[in-house]
Amino acid sequence: MISRRQLLSAFASSALIGGCARPAATENVERKKEKLSPNDRRFLIVIGGIGGASIIDSFMAIRAGESANAATINTFPDAQVLQEGPFRAVDLRGSGLALPITPINTNQQPFVAKHKNDLMVATVETTSVNHTVAQKRSITGNNAWGGRTMQECVALQYGEGLPLPNANMAAFGFLEPGTDETMPPWTLPQPIANPLFFSLGLDGQRGIKGAPSREVMALARKTRDEKLDPNSTFYRTMRHSKKLQLWMQQRGAGQQQIETLDLVTKLCLLPNIPGPVPLNEYGLETSPDGQALLAAFPKLITDPLSAQAALAFLLIKYGVSVSVSLSPTFNVVADPAGGLLTPPLAFDYSHNAHRAAQAHMWDRTLTMIDKLVGLLKAAEYIPGTSFWDRSLVYVATDFGRSKERQPNDVNFGSGHDLNNGVVVVSPKARGNSVFGGVDPNTGLTYGADPVTGAPNPNRKNSEAEIFAGVLGALKVDTAGSALPNVPALYKS
Repeated sequence: MISRRQLLSAFASSALIGGCARPAATENVERKKEKLSPNDRRFLIVIGGIGGASIIDSFMAIRAGESANAATINTFPDAQVLQEGPFRAVDLRGSGLALPITPINTNQQPFVAKHKNDLMVATVETTSVNHTVAQKRSITGNNAWGGRTMQECVALQYGEGLPLPNANMAAFGFLEPGTDETMPPWTLPQPIANPLFFSLGLDGQRGIKGAPSREVMALARKTRDEKLDPNSTFYRTMRHSKKLQLWMQQRGAGQQQIETLDLVTKLCLLPNIPGPVPLNEYGLETSPDGQALLAAFPKLITDPLSAQAALAFLLIKYGVSVSVSLSPTFNVVADPAGGLLTPPLAFDYSHNAHRAAQAHMWDRTLTMIDKLVGLLKAAEYIPGTSFWDRSLVYVATDFGRSKERQPNDVNFGSGHDLNNGVVVVSPKARGNSVFGGVDPNTGLTYGADPVTGAPNPNRKNSEAEIFAGVLGALKVDTAGSALPNVPALYKS
């Protein structure tokens, strides 16, 4: 047994030790800092396929005519599976499938035809069927590089000096930070709970009627920082805590940077509507890109995923973040026009209605990617180069789904399965290619040679290889990481 005094003493000691243990920057960070210029940045967008996005319900779908076991595994009628280069596209228009109050009317072929030159599909054998654990492993490559996430790696390489290098609007394991304690605090994910209202918290004065002037606010902050806080018992006790030091930096130079950039305006998704949303009445304005965002995402006010995608574009365009993550949650999202935007449990509603849930959620995911790509292509990064030319979209997912069904059942349910694949869309990836293959008689995917990309039915691609491939496509410096070499996944 220990006393309360001993417990508090131990906590205080650990806080002091922890505050000194993590280096503010590693030698590798300093090397990147020397050679990085704004024109060198690249951008990662992670979209979480919450619940288990099945690759054989999209780009690696199996035709019934190809399989000796078509009636008892997850295959489609031949006419519903279209071919686009090396990819498959499922067309379920008029199929009669439905989610609760939501008929299924989807066709993946237009997306594949439009983006196939930037599209790469890689099979993978995951290592967990627990949602949160599997999601975390999809962004760490199963702790492939000391537990750091790919978002943190990109933030470290390209995001130093930006207000929020690693912005994260996703859920569960996709939102979690890595476990590599050598990573600088500014590379860790900054959670954004509600993209619609996020911008309203980015200025200490704007949006408040009768707020003091900038000069008075600056004086109040100076008094707080230089006189009140340093003399407080809390500050004197915890002054060596790394968390407190980070907080002081964020509300000091960090806050000043955000206010100077006028992010309260640039990132504002809300329209000015006198009465319900009177932005102008409070000295606020909609983002200059507001109309373009509403055209791309007409439901962004009522659809959280659309709002996330819209904010992801703004965070990248205005130099706020180099890594942005988004995903639906397990919550139902109703469409005011009727039906559901997100069914219960998102992709995991496949337990109840596999084919309908997969079709609906794949359609939702591909729509978000298509709109984001269009916006990034239209935004100039430097003369002659768009933001899309330097971006990569990674569709991370928990795991795959079981492959079996009752004979010829189209309303079957599925369980969790380690066998699956992932999707990358980027001009930096080896587009128009599939890294691996699928056995039409079992529905199981198999791997490929990591150097040549040649399919190998006796091999499985690992989470670490996918992790390394994404970082390789973004030219992240992985020296000393011991990551596998997977040049087949990206352009040299």
